[in-house]
Amino acid sequence: MIVNLVGGFVAILVGVSLIGPLAQATTNMTSGLNSTGGACIAQNTGVVADIGCQLNAASSWGSTVLNLVPGFFALAILGIGLAVTYASLRQAGVL
Repeated sequence: MIVNLVGGFVAILVGVSLIGPLAQATTNMTSGLNSTGGACIAQNTGVVADIGCQLNAASSWGSTVLNLVPGFFALAILGIGLAVTYASLRQAGVL
């Protein structure tokens, strides 16, 4: 039982620590910023080389869907926490 709780706690801790960087990366990807956080500037060739700039210029629908990723990631971490808690309580005979 303790092993499940510790493993679940570590998984939740790692997942929660990744929510911030994931949210920042998706925001940069959809807001027209390049990977370093600077504004997208087309070179003399007219080609925008950064993928974040390409996504923002190509599809507002894709940007909207990509902005949902951190929320669903957080819901998945919540589900892991509930599953670990339920499994531990069930093994202990509480449920």
